[in-house]
Amino acid sequence: MGSLHYDGREFELDDRVLAHLQVVISTKLRRHESFFVTWIQPPERGSGRHTIWVDNGVPLHIFFSGSRIPMINMNWIDEMMTSARRATGLQIRDEPDPPAK
Repeated sequence: MGSLHYDGREFELDDRVLAHLQVVISTKLRRHESFFVTWIQPPERGSGRHTIWVDNGVPLHIFFSGSRIPMINMNWIDEMMTSARRATGLQIRDEPDPPAK
């Protein structure tokens, strides 16, 4: 379990989610596109959901608890990028099946 440090707050997220989120965030911020990111807080951490506004002007740090870089699922990246373009922002969902080889 890694963490996203954003605007002085720390949010625990799975390393695999963070790896995919890093790709989306870096792509969007390079394009100077700000957006919301929302995820569900699991019951063991109090339930509810978090939403943050991702913007170039806010410090961001991603900590991965593991040292291996996972294979990136381009289907998941595509879903995240499509979601991030909506007014409601990127909604982190379960990972879809990887693309067929």
